[in-house]
Amino acid sequence: MQKIRAARSALGQTEAKTSSSIDRLLFFDRDFNPVENLLGNELPASVKPAASFWEHFPELDKSAITLALRSLGDSAQPLQISGDLGTPASHGLTIYRIGDLFAVVRSEESADDERATLLHLATHDPLTGLPNRRQFGEDLAVLLRETAGSNETLSLMQLDLDDFKPVNDTLGHPAGDKLLQLAASRIQECLTSDDRAYRLAGDEFTVISRGPGHPAKGHQLAEALVDAFKKPFTIDGIALFVGASIGISAAPPDGTSPEQLMKASDVALYAAKKDGRGRARPFDPSMLELLEQRELLRRSLRMALVQQQFSVEYQPIAEGGCIVGFEALLRWNHPLLGKIPPTAFIPMAEADGMMPEIGAWVLEQACREAMKWPQNYIVAVNLSAAEFLTSGLTDRVSQTLDLIGLPPDRLELEITESVLLERTVNNIDTLNTLNVLGIRISLDDFGTEYSSLSYLKTFPFDTIKIDKYFITDLESDLKGQAIVRCIVNLAHDLAMQVTAEGVETPGQAEWLRSVGCDRLQGYLISRPLPVEAIGEFITRAETCASPTLPQ
Repeated sequence: MQKIRAARSALGQTEAKTSSSIDRLLFFDRDFNPVENLLGNELPASVKPAASFWEHFPELDKSAITLALRSLGDSAQPLQISGDLGTPASHGLTIYRIGDLFAVVRSEESADDERATLLHLATHDPLTGLPNRRQFGEDLAVLLRETAGSNETLSLMQLDLDDFKPVNDTLGHPAGDKLLQLAASRIQECLTSDDRAYRLAGDEFTVISRGPGHPAKGHQLAEALVDAFKKPFTIDGIALFVGASIGISAAPPDGTSPEQLMKASDVALYAAKKDGRGRARPFDPSMLELLEQRELLRRSLRMALVQQQFSVEYQPIAEGGCIVGFEALLRWNHPLLGKIPPTAFIPMAEADGMMPEIGAWVLEQACREAMKWPQNYIVAVNLSAAEFLTSGLTDRVSQTLDLIGLPPDRLELEITESVLLERTVNNIDTLNTLNVLGIRISLDDFGTEYSSLSYLKTFPFDTIKIDKYFITDLESDLKGQAIVRCIVNLAHDLAMQVTAEGVETPGQAEWLRSVGCDRLQGYLISRPLPVEAIGEFITRAETCASPTLPQ
């Protein structure tokens, strides 16, 4: 009768006997179904179980074995089953639990080689061959203990691949796997005997570097890694450019525990990505302060709409010396931090999926306010990229107009070029539907992003807005004048109006009027106004001869 006993020794610590081969190593999932191709390449036929665990070993007591395996923990304590298993030279099984898998060694006289293979699988990434997260944690803890008793400094680098996801999306996961293997090789080519690389998960790698000369040596290694990733990778004859962003921390200056050091390098990596990616950044305590402030804002932002912390201000738009409408501008007045600029919180709202809800609130507020203005006034409302790409946008806009009773031709929706990077059928359909509804469409910040002229041909725009970047030094910059003049002429040839933003001086207004710019917006006309100030402003401006407005 077979006996089941828990082994007392952990993986890799049992008695050494004679060697045996890997073709007796089988893998099963938690439901005892076979797992194939675990190592990422073709395995011998004998390694690929064509049947379940119970079909391989029908002589075992299923209920007893199941109970024993279910209780098998992650402590690397194997389950050993001794006795004749019905095949020549078989003396039993040794079963290890590795994560969500059961690894089964069919024993003859020894399992040393299988044990070594299992140990390698448990501590290394099968795709790249680099040590994995488990081995990284163990190594970092050991090295930090060693450096704690000396004057030695240790550097830790966290490395993320830039633009890796598009490779998977466009060329498929096999190409992505090949890229990861090439990336691992390129990392190792930059290392010395004092350095060791690890793959944590996905496209995340780490490097531990020690020896004399740190932290300067760590910074030099990080820059070398960044430079190495500036060269293209070639996969199936296709040249791929995938950069690397790196965050650097050092022990003991940035921390003495694995957790502290990882947090510091993670914060530095975030800073490297925020600065434009494809670069290395050493940790600085100010980075953590900024990140903590950002997280505070993010948490507060989730409650801002519920707690009525948002408001809308309205900046006048002038045409021919008359006010023709207002642009609605979202404002956030934090109860503790005061006024938060839109450039700080709108990207957060977009990243966290909150802009559709916030945008719907702004649209409704703006339409309600516009109902109080003269009937020839328009209201311009910005649409973020996240909001524009959300399904059901046209229905929400139409329903809001019906609810408020605002005529569609009094609403102008402003979008930026980033929304239109992909000329998808959905993008074109959305803009065409809004156009059919009678809603005006404005291309905002024209000239500062991609400025593809094909946008003007493909999409139905009523207005082009020239960014204030071109207006600031318009009176003295001949190049800026040439650009603005071309934009105005191009828009008029395409039957579009032109609005210039950031107009602050009479000279700028006069020049813009001389080249035929239709509308002006900026501090010369008025700063953004709170709701309570709009009525008085309209009363003063309705004479259409106000000296404050450029003729």
